[in-house]
Amino acid sequence: MALEMESMASAIGVSVPVLRFLLCFVVTIPVSFTHRFVPSLFGKHLYAALSGAFLSYLSFGFSSNLHFLVPMLLGYLSMVLFRPYCGILTFLLGFGYLIGCHVYYMSGDAWKEGGIDATGALMVLTLKVISCAMSYNDGLLKEEELREAQKKNRLIELPSFIEYVGYCLCCGSHFAGPVFEMKDYLEWTERKGIWAPTEKGPAPSPFGATIQALLQATVCMALYLYLIPHFNISGLNGPAYQEWGFWKRLSYQFMSGFTARWKYYFIWSISEAAVIISGLGFSGWTDTSPSKPKWDRAKNVDILGVEFAKSSVQLPLVWNIQVSTWLRHYVYDRLVQKGKKPGFFQLLATQTTSAVWHGLYPGYIIFFVQSALMIAGSRVLYRWQQAIPSNMDVVKNLLVFISFAYTVLVLNYSAVGFMVLTLQETLALYGSVYYIGTIAPIVLILLGNMIKPAKPSRSKARKEQ
Repeated sequence: MALEMESMASAIGVSVPVLRFLLCFVVTIPVSFTHRFVPSLFGKHLYAALSGAFLSYLSFGFSSNLHFLVPMLLGYLSMVLFRPYCGILTFLLGFGYLIGCHVYYMSGDAWKEGGIDATGALMVLTLKVISCAMSYNDGLLKEEELREAQKKNRLIELPSFIEYVGYCLCCGSHFAGPVFEMKDYLEWTERKGIWAPTEKGPAPSPFGATIQALLQATVCMALYLYLIPHFNISGLNGPAYQEWGFWKRLSYQFMSGFTARWKYYFIWSISEAAVIISGLGFSGWTDTSPSKPKWDRAKNVDILGVEFAKSSVQLPLVWNIQVSTWLRHYVYDRLVQKGKKPGFFQLLATQTTSAVWHGLYPGYIIFFVQSALMIAGSRVLYRWQQAIPSNMDVVKNLLVFISFAYTVLVLNYSAVGFMVLTLQETLALYGSVYYIGTIAPIVLILLGNMIKPAKPSRSKARKEQ
Protein backbone atom coordinates (compact mmCIF):
# COMPACT_ATOMS: atom_id res chain seq x y z
CA MET A 1 0.00 0.00 0.00
CA ALA A 2 2.84 2.39 0.89
CA LEU A 3 4.56 1.66 -2.42
CA GLU A 4 1.33 2.30 -4.31
CA MET A 5 0.92 5.65 -2.53
CA GLU A 6 4.51 6.61 -3.36
CA SER A 7 4.17 5.71 -7.03
CA MET A 8 0.83 7.55 -7.29
CA ALA A 9 2.26 10.60 -5.54
CA SER A 10 5.32 10.73 -7.81
CA ALA A 11 3.10 10.31 -10.88
CA ILE A 12 1.21 13.54 -10.13
CA GLY A 13 4.20 15.35 -8.65
CA VAL A 14 3.18 15.64 -4.99
CA SER A 15 4.41 14.23 -1.69
CA VAL A 16 2.74 11.23 -0.01
CA PRO A 17 1.26 13.39 2.82
CA VAL A 18 -0.26 15.74 0.24
CA LEU A 19 -1.68 12.81 -1.72
CA ARG A 20 -3.20 11.38 1.47
CA PHE A 21 -4.78 14.76 2.21
CA LEU A 22 -6.14 15.07 -1.35
CA LEU A 23 -7.70 11.59 -1.19
CA CYS A 24 -9.38 12.35 2.14
CA PHE A 25 -10.44 15.72 0.79
CA VAL A 26 -12.19 14.13 -2.20
CA VAL A 27 -13.80 11.57 0.14
CA THR A 28 -15.60 14.48 1.86
CA ILE A 29 -18.02 14.41 -1.11
CA PRO A 30 -19.52 10.93 -0.46
CA VAL A 31 -19.24 11.50 3.30
CA SER A 32 -21.25 14.71 2.99
CA PHE A 33 -23.83 13.02 0.76
CA THR A 34 -24.33 10.26 3.36
CA HIS A 35 -25.24 12.89 5.96
CA ARG A 36 -28.63 13.19 4.22
CA PHE A 37 -29.61 9.67 5.28
CA VAL A 38 -28.53 9.73 8.94
CA PRO A 39 -31.60 9.42 11.19
CA SER A 40 -32.40 11.78 14.10
CA LEU A 41 -30.94 15.20 14.84
CA PHE A 42 -28.53 13.84 17.41
CA GLY A 43 -27.34 11.23 14.90
CA LYS A 44 -26.70 13.90 12.27
CA HIS A 45 -24.65 16.04 14.65
CA LEU A 46 -22.71 12.99 15.87
CA TYR A 47 -22.07 11.85 12.29
CA ALA A 48 -20.84 15.32 11.31
CA ALA A 49 -18.47 15.42 14.30
CA LEU A 50 -17.10 11.87 14.00
CA SER A 51 -16.71 11.86 10.21
CA GLY A 52 -14.85 15.18 10.31
CA ALA A 53 -12.57 14.00 13.12
CA PHE A 54 -11.88 10.67 11.37
CA LEU A 55 -10.97 12.32 8.05
CA SER A 56 -8.69 14.71 9.96
CA TYR A 57 -7.01 11.75 11.62
CA LEU A 58 -6.44 10.06 8.25
CA SER A 59 -5.14 13.28 6.71
CA PHE A 60 -2.93 14.73 9.44
CA GLY A 61 -2.69 12.17 12.24
CA PHE A 62 -4.13 12.01 15.75
CA SER A 63 -2.51 15.26 16.92
CA SER A 64 -4.64 17.26 14.49
CA ASN A 65 -7.80 16.57 16.46
CA LEU A 66 -6.07 17.63 19.68
CA HIS A 67 -5.19 20.93 18.03
CA PHE A 68 -8.78 21.36 16.84
CA LEU A 69 -10.12 20.58 20.31
CA VAL A 70 -8.22 23.46 21.93
CA PRO A 71 -9.96 26.41 20.19
CA MET A 72 -13.28 24.55 20.21
CA LEU A 73 -13.11 24.11 24.00
CA LEU A 74 -11.88 27.67 24.56
CA GLY A 75 -14.75 29.03 22.46
CA TYR A 76 -17.42 26.89 24.09
CA LEU A 77 -16.24 27.58 27.63
CA SER A 78 -16.20 31.32 26.85
CA MET A 79 -19.85 31.09 25.73
CA VAL A 80 -20.83 29.10 28.84
CA LEU A 81 -18.96 31.15 31.43
CA PHE A 82 -18.50 34.67 30.01
CA ARG A 83 -21.33 35.33 27.58
CA PRO A 84 -21.15 39.17 27.71
CA TYR A 85 -17.49 38.98 26.61
CA CYS A 86 -17.40 35.64 24.81
CA GLY A 87 -17.03 37.19 21.34
CA ILE A 88 -13.87 39.22 21.94
CA LEU A 89 -12.52 36.59 24.34
CA THR A 90 -12.84 33.80 21.77
CA PHE A 91 -11.39 36.07 19.09
CA LEU A 92 -8.26 36.73 21.17
CA LEU A 93 -7.86 33.16 22.44
CA GLY A 94 -8.60 31.58 19.07
CA PHE A 95 -6.20 33.79 17.17
CA GLY A 96 -3.63 33.47 19.95
CA TYR A 97 -3.61 29.69 19.70
CA LEU A 98 -3.55 29.80 15.89
CA ILE A 99 -0.59 32.20 15.91
CA GLY A 100 1.21 29.91 18.36
CA CYS A 101 0.72 26.97 15.98
CA HIS A 102 1.87 29.09 13.04
CA VAL A 103 5.07 29.97 14.90
CA TYR A 104 5.70 26.43 16.16
CA TYR A 105 5.09 24.60 12.89
CA MET A 106 6.14 27.35 10.44
CA SER A 107 3.79 25.67 7.99
CA GLY A 108 4.58 28.05 5.16
CA ASP A 109 8.01 26.44 4.74
CA ALA A 110 6.41 22.99 4.50
CA TRP A 111 3.77 24.23 2.05
CA LYS A 112 6.46 25.76 -0.18
CA GLU A 113 8.23 22.41 -0.27
CA GLY A 114 5.00 20.54 -1.08
CA GLY A 115 4.27 19.36 2.46
CA ILE A 116 1.05 19.58 4.48
CA ASP A 117 -0.05 19.79 8.09
CA ALA A 118 -3.21 20.56 10.06
CA THR A 119 -2.54 24.30 10.40
CA GLY A 120 -4.54 25.14 7.28
CA ALA A 121 -7.57 23.30 8.64
CA LEU A 122 -7.07 24.98 12.03
CA MET A 123 -7.25 28.35 10.28
CA VAL A 124 -10.77 27.64 8.97
CA LEU A 125 -11.88 26.09 12.27
CA THR A 126 -10.75 29.20 14.16
CA LEU A 127 -13.01 31.43 12.08
CA LYS A 128 -16.01 29.15 12.68
CA VAL A 129 -15.40 29.08 16.45
CA ILE A 130 -15.10 32.88 16.57
CA SER A 131 -18.21 33.50 14.46
CA CYS A 132 -20.25 31.19 16.70
CA ALA A 133 -19.13 32.97 19.88
CA MET A 134 -19.68 36.44 18.42
CA SER A 135 -23.15 35.49 17.19
CA TYR A 136 -24.00 34.16 20.66
CA ASN A 137 -22.68 37.41 22.13
CA ASP A 138 -24.89 39.36 19.68
CA GLY A 139 -27.88 37.48 21.09
CA LEU A 140 -27.63 39.67 24.21
CA LEU A 141 -27.83 42.96 22.30
CA LYS A 142 -30.93 44.90 21.36
CA GLU A 143 -32.05 44.43 17.78
CA GLU A 144 -31.76 48.12 16.94
CA GLU A 145 -28.07 48.00 17.88
CA LEU A 146 -27.31 45.29 15.34
CA ARG A 147 -26.47 45.34 11.64
CA GLU A 148 -28.50 43.20 9.25
CA ALA A 149 -25.90 40.41 9.21
CA GLN A 150 -25.84 40.34 13.02
CA LYS A 151 -29.65 40.13 13.19
CA LYS A 152 -29.64 37.27 10.70
CA ASN A 153 -26.89 35.21 12.37
CA ARG A 154 -27.30 35.92 16.09
CA LEU A 155 -27.87 33.04 18.48
CA ILE A 156 -30.35 33.51 21.31
CA GLU A 157 -29.71 30.12 22.92
CA LEU A 158 -26.45 28.28 23.51
CA PRO A 159 -25.99 25.37 21.08
CA SER A 160 -25.41 21.99 22.71
CA PHE A 161 -21.82 20.75 22.66
CA ILE A 162 -22.57 18.03 20.08
CA GLU A 163 -24.26 20.64 17.84
CA TYR A 164 -21.21 22.85 18.25
CA VAL A 165 -18.66 20.14 17.36
CA GLY A 166 -20.84 18.97 14.46
CA TYR A 167 -20.88 22.54 13.14
CA CYS A 168 -17.11 22.85 13.42
CA LEU A 169 -16.27 19.59 11.62
CA CYS A 170 -19.22 18.82 9.32
CA CYS A 171 -18.77 18.04 5.61
CA GLY A 172 -15.00 18.26 6.01
CA SER A 173 -15.50 22.01 5.63
CA HIS A 174 -12.73 22.69 8.16
CA PHE A 175 -10.18 21.38 5.63
CA ALA A 176 -10.43 24.35 3.25
CA GLY A 177 -13.75 26.03 3.95
CA PRO A 178 -16.19 27.36 3.22
CA VAL A 179 -16.85 29.22 6.46
CA PHE A 180 -20.57 29.35 7.28
CA GLU A 181 -22.70 30.35 10.24
CA MET A 182 -23.84 28.20 13.17
CA LYS A 183 -27.43 29.35 12.61
CA ASP A 184 -27.31 28.09 9.00
CA TYR A 185 -25.90 24.76 10.15
CA LEU A 186 -28.67 24.31 12.74
CA GLU A 187 -31.45 25.25 10.32
CA TRP A 188 -30.03 22.92 7.66
CA THR A 189 -29.80 20.01 10.11
CA GLU A 190 -33.30 20.65 11.51
CA ARG A 191 -34.79 21.39 8.05
CA LYS A 192 -35.87 24.89 9.03
CA GLY A 193 -35.59 28.26 7.29
CA ILE A 194 -34.91 27.90 3.58
CA TRP A 195 -34.46 24.14 4.07
CA ALA A 196 -38.01 23.68 5.39
CA PRO A 197 -40.44 21.80 3.11
CA THR A 198 -42.48 24.25 1.00
CA GLU A 199 -45.17 24.30 -1.63
CA LYS A 200 -42.39 24.22 -4.24
CA GLY A 201 -42.23 20.48 -3.63
CA PRO A 202 -39.37 18.26 -2.47
CA ALA A 203 -35.92 19.60 -1.69
CA PRO A 204 -34.06 20.55 -4.88
CA SER A 205 -31.61 18.03 -6.32
CA PRO A 206 -27.96 18.96 -5.71
CA PHE A 207 -26.51 16.68 -8.38
CA GLY A 208 -26.38 19.15 -11.27
CA ALA A 209 -24.57 21.79 -9.22
CA THR A 210 -22.26 19.14 -7.74
CA ILE A 211 -21.25 17.84 -11.18
CA GLN A 212 -20.64 21.41 -12.32
CA ALA A 213 -18.31 22.01 -9.35
CA LEU A 214 -16.45 18.75 -10.05
CA LEU A 215 -16.00 19.62 -13.73
CA GLN A 216 -14.63 22.98 -12.68
CA ALA A 217 -12.23 21.26 -10.27
CA THR A 218 -11.02 18.95 -13.06
CA VAL A 219 -10.31 21.83 -15.45
CA CYS A 220 -8.52 23.79 -12.71
CA MET A 221 -6.25 20.89 -11.76
CA ALA A 222 -5.47 20.08 -15.40
CA LEU A 223 -4.48 23.69 -16.10
CA TYR A 224 -2.42 23.88 -12.91
CA LEU A 225 -0.51 20.68 -13.74
CA TYR A 226 0.15 22.01 -17.25
CA LEU A 227 1.42 25.41 -16.11
CA ILE A 228 3.35 24.63 -12.92
CA PRO A 229 6.44 23.10 -14.60
CA HIS A 230 6.90 26.36 -16.53
CA PHE A 231 5.99 28.99 -13.91
CA ASN A 232 6.86 28.17 -10.30
CA ILE A 233 8.63 29.55 -7.24
CA SER A 234 11.99 27.99 -8.11
CA GLY A 235 11.96 29.93 -11.38
CA LEU A 236 11.72 33.20 -9.44
CA ASN A 237 14.91 32.31 -7.60
CA GLY A 238 16.75 30.75 -10.54
CA PRO A 239 19.88 32.19 -12.20
CA ALA A 240 18.02 32.72 -15.50
CA TYR A 241 15.60 35.15 -13.82
CA GLN A 242 18.48 37.42 -12.81
CA GLU A 243 19.63 37.72 -16.44
CA TRP A 244 16.24 38.72 -17.81
CA GLY A 245 15.17 42.29 -18.50
CA PHE A 246 12.37 44.17 -16.74
CA TRP A 247 9.49 43.07 -18.99
CA LYS A 248 10.39 39.38 -18.93
CA ARG A 249 10.75 39.43 -15.14
CA LEU A 250 7.40 41.18 -14.78
CA SER A 251 5.69 38.72 -17.14
CA TYR A 252 7.17 35.74 -15.25
CA GLN A 253 5.90 37.16 -11.97
CA PHE A 254 2.50 37.61 -13.60
CA MET A 255 2.39 34.01 -14.85
CA SER A 256 3.63 32.62 -11.52
CA GLY A 257 0.78 34.33 -9.67
CA PHE A 258 -1.70 33.27 -12.35
CA THR A 259 -0.52 29.64 -12.14
CA ALA A 260 -0.60 29.46 -8.33
CA ARG A 261 -4.25 30.56 -8.24
CA TRP A 262 -5.46 27.45 -10.11
CA LYS A 263 -4.40 25.26 -7.20
CA TYR A 264 -6.73 27.21 -4.92
CA TYR A 265 -9.50 27.13 -7.53
CA PHE A 266 -9.25 23.32 -7.54
CA ILE A 267 -9.37 23.00 -3.74
CA TRP A 268 -12.33 25.35 -3.38
CA SER A 269 -14.22 23.62 -6.20
CA ILE A 270 -13.93 20.27 -4.39
CA SER A 271 -15.07 21.74 -1.06
CA GLU A 272 -17.95 23.46 -2.87
CA ALA A 273 -19.03 20.11 -4.34
CA ALA A 274 -18.96 18.47 -0.88
CA VAL A 275 -21.12 21.14 0.76
CA ILE A 276 -23.54 21.31 -2.18
CA ILE A 277 -24.19 17.56 -2.25
CA SER A 278 -24.95 17.59 1.49
CA GLY A 279 -27.71 20.14 0.88
CA LEU A 280 -26.06 22.79 3.05
CA GLY A 281 -24.92 24.62 -0.09
CA PHE A 282 -28.51 25.51 -0.96
CA SER A 283 -29.12 29.26 -0.61
CA GLY A 284 -32.68 29.77 -1.80
CA TRP A 285 -34.62 30.18 -5.05
CA THR A 286 -34.22 32.59 -7.91
CA ASP A 287 -36.91 35.18 -8.68
CA THR A 288 -37.31 33.86 -12.21
CA SER A 289 -40.34 31.99 -13.45
CA PRO A 290 -40.07 29.10 -13.01
CA SER A 291 -37.83 29.59 -10.00
CA LYS A 292 -34.58 27.66 -9.82
CA PRO A 293 -32.49 26.62 -6.82
CA LYS A 294 -29.35 28.58 -5.98
CA TRP A 295 -26.26 26.80 -4.66
CA ASP A 296 -23.87 29.62 -3.82
CA ARG A 297 -23.66 29.25 -0.03
CA ALA A 298 -20.50 27.17 -0.50
CA LYS A 299 -19.10 29.25 -3.35
CA ASN A 300 -15.62 30.40 -2.44
CA VAL A 301 -14.39 31.79 -5.75
CA ASP A 302 -15.67 33.28 -8.98
CA ILE A 303 -12.81 32.39 -11.32
CA LEU A 304 -13.78 34.71 -14.17
CA GLY A 305 -14.52 37.43 -11.65
CA VAL A 306 -10.94 37.20 -10.32
CA GLU A 307 -9.16 36.93 -13.65
CA PHE A 308 -11.17 39.72 -15.33
CA ALA A 309 -11.80 42.01 -12.36
CA LYS A 310 -12.20 45.59 -13.56
CA SER A 311 -11.28 46.93 -10.15
CA SER A 312 -9.29 45.73 -7.15
CA VAL A 313 -12.34 46.57 -5.01
CA GLN A 314 -14.13 43.63 -6.63
CA LEU A 315 -11.49 41.06 -5.62
CA PRO A 316 -12.66 40.44 -2.00
CA LEU A 317 -16.13 39.73 -3.47
CA VAL A 318 -14.87 37.01 -5.82
CA TRP A 319 -11.77 35.53 -4.13
CA ASN A 320 -12.01 33.36 -0.99
CA ILE A 321 -15.54 34.71 -0.81
CA GLN A 322 -16.66 33.19 2.49
CA VAL A 323 -13.53 34.28 4.38
CA SER A 324 -13.90 37.77 2.87
CA THR A 325 -17.50 37.79 4.11
CA TRP A 326 -16.32 36.69 7.56
CA LEU A 327 -13.72 39.47 7.65
CA ARG A 328 -16.32 42.03 6.64
CA HIS A 329 -18.87 40.95 9.26
CA TYR A 330 -16.53 40.22 12.18
CA VAL A 331 -13.69 42.71 11.67
CA TYR A 332 -14.35 45.52 9.16
CA ASP A 333 -17.96 46.37 10.09
CA ARG A 334 -17.30 46.12 13.83
CA LEU A 335 -14.44 48.62 13.65
CA VAL A 336 -16.69 51.28 12.13
CA GLN A 337 -18.07 53.61 14.78
CA LYS A 338 -21.79 54.27 14.69
CA GLY A 339 -22.65 57.19 12.44
CA LYS A 340 -19.22 57.29 10.80
CA LYS A 341 -18.00 56.01 7.44
CA PRO A 342 -15.25 53.38 7.16
CA GLY A 343 -11.83 54.58 6.05
CA PHE A 344 -8.34 53.32 5.32
CA PHE A 345 -7.82 52.28 8.98
CA GLN A 346 -10.66 49.73 8.83
CA LEU A 347 -9.36 48.43 5.51
CA LEU A 348 -5.78 48.12 6.77
CA ALA A 349 -6.88 46.48 10.06
CA THR A 350 -8.98 43.95 8.16
CA GLN A 351 -6.16 43.11 5.75
CA THR A 352 -3.70 42.83 8.64
CA THR A 353 -6.06 40.42 10.43
CA SER A 354 -6.19 38.35 7.26
CA ALA A 355 -2.40 38.39 7.06
CA VAL A 356 -1.98 37.21 10.67
CA TRP A 357 -4.62 34.52 10.08
CA HIS A 358 -2.53 33.16 7.20
CA GLY A 359 0.66 33.16 9.26
CA LEU A 360 3.42 35.42 10.56
CA TYR A 361 5.63 35.24 7.50
CA PRO A 362 6.71 38.68 6.26
CA GLY A 363 5.48 37.77 2.78
CA TYR A 364 1.92 37.39 4.04
CA ILE A 365 2.04 40.69 5.94
CA ILE A 366 3.48 42.52 2.91
CA PHE A 367 0.93 40.94 0.57
CA PHE A 368 -2.06 42.11 2.62
CA VAL A 369 -0.64 45.58 3.22
CA GLN A 370 -0.13 45.70 -0.55
CA SER A 371 -3.76 44.61 -0.95
CA ALA A 372 -4.94 47.53 1.18
CA LEU A 373 -2.88 49.93 -0.95
CA MET A 374 -4.14 48.27 -4.13
CA ILE A 375 -7.80 48.67 -3.12
CA ALA A 376 -7.26 52.28 -2.00
CA GLY A 377 -5.68 53.06 -5.39
CA SER A 378 -8.61 51.43 -7.19
CA ARG A 379 -11.05 53.62 -5.29
CA VAL A 380 -9.26 56.71 -6.67
CA LEU A 381 -9.62 55.40 -10.24
CA TYR A 382 -13.29 54.64 -9.59
CA ARG A 383 -13.97 58.18 -8.31
CA TRP A 384 -12.33 59.63 -11.40
CA GLN A 385 -14.29 57.27 -13.63
CA GLN A 386 -17.61 58.25 -12.01
CA ALA A 387 -16.84 61.95 -12.47
CA ILE A 388 -16.49 61.61 -16.27
CA PRO A 389 -19.57 63.06 -18.04
CA SER A 390 -21.80 60.58 -19.86
CA ASN A 391 -20.95 62.13 -23.25
CA MET A 392 -17.26 61.19 -22.85
CA ASP A 393 -17.54 57.42 -23.19
CA VAL A 394 -14.08 57.07 -24.75
CA VAL A 395 -12.39 58.61 -21.71
CA LYS A 396 -14.55 56.58 -19.32
CA ASN A 397 -13.75 53.33 -21.15
CA LEU A 398 -10.07 54.24 -21.11
CA LEU A 399 -10.22 54.61 -17.32
CA VAL A 400 -12.01 51.25 -17.07
CA PHE A 401 -9.18 49.63 -19.03
CA ILE A 402 -6.54 51.39 -16.89
CA SER A 403 -8.29 50.11 -13.75
CA PHE A 404 -8.31 46.56 -15.14
CA ALA A 405 -4.61 46.74 -16.12
CA TYR A 406 -3.74 48.24 -12.73
CA THR A 407 -5.58 45.41 -10.92
CA VAL A 408 -3.86 42.69 -12.97
CA LEU A 409 -0.44 44.28 -12.49
CA VAL A 410 -0.62 44.93 -8.74
CA LEU A 411 -2.39 41.66 -7.89
CA ASN A 412 0.21 39.42 -9.53
CA TYR A 413 3.10 41.57 -8.32
CA SER A 414 1.76 41.42 -4.75
CA ALA A 415 1.18 37.64 -4.98
CA VAL A 416 4.95 37.11 -5.15
CA GLY A 417 5.18 37.87 -1.41
CA PHE A 418 2.41 35.36 -0.72
CA MET A 419 4.37 32.67 -2.59
CA VAL A 420 7.98 33.18 -1.42
CA LEU A 421 7.09 34.30 2.15
CA THR A 422 10.52 35.50 3.34
CA LEU A 423 11.31 39.21 3.68
CA GLN A 424 14.58 38.99 1.76
CA GLU A 425 13.11 37.13 -1.22
CA THR A 426 9.99 39.30 -1.33
CA LEU A 427 11.91 42.58 -1.35
CA ALA A 428 14.46 41.23 -3.84
CA LEU A 429 11.75 40.16 -6.28
CA TYR A 430 9.79 43.40 -5.84
CA GLY A 431 13.03 45.29 -6.40
CA SER A 432 13.78 43.29 -9.54
CA VAL A 433 10.79 45.04 -11.18
CA TYR A 434 11.56 48.40 -9.53
CA TYR A 435 8.72 48.10 -6.97
CA ILE A 436 6.25 49.02 -9.69
CA GLY A 437 3.33 47.34 -7.91
CA THR A 438 4.01 49.32 -4.72
CA ILE A 439 4.71 52.66 -6.37
CA ALA A 440 1.62 52.60 -8.62
CA PRO A 441 -1.02 52.51 -5.82
CA ILE A 442 0.89 55.03 -3.69
CA VAL A 443 1.07 57.45 -6.62
CA LEU A 444 -2.66 56.99 -7.24
CA ILE A 445 -3.51 57.61 -3.56
CA LEU A 446 -1.41 60.82 -3.56
CA LEU A 447 -2.95 61.98 -6.84
CA GLY A 448 -6.40 61.21 -5.44
CA ASN A 449 -5.75 63.62 -2.57
CA MET A 450 -4.60 66.33 -4.97
CA ILE A 451 -7.03 65.81 -7.87
CA LYS A 452 -10.46 65.56 -6.36
CA PRO A 453 -13.00 65.27 -9.17
CA ALA A 454 -16.28 67.12 -9.10
CA LYS A 455 -19.35 65.09 -8.31
CA PRO A 456 -21.19 63.64 -11.31
CA SER A 457 -23.55 66.07 -13.04
CA ARG A 458 -26.48 63.76 -12.28
CA SER A 459 -25.93 64.33 -8.55
CA LYS A 460 -25.89 68.11 -9.10
CA ALA A 461 -29.11 67.97 -11.03
CA ARG A 462 -30.78 66.06 -8.21
CA LYS A 463 -29.64 68.65 -5.67
CA GLU A 464 -31.03 71.49 -7.81
CA GLN A 465 -34.37 69.71 -7.92
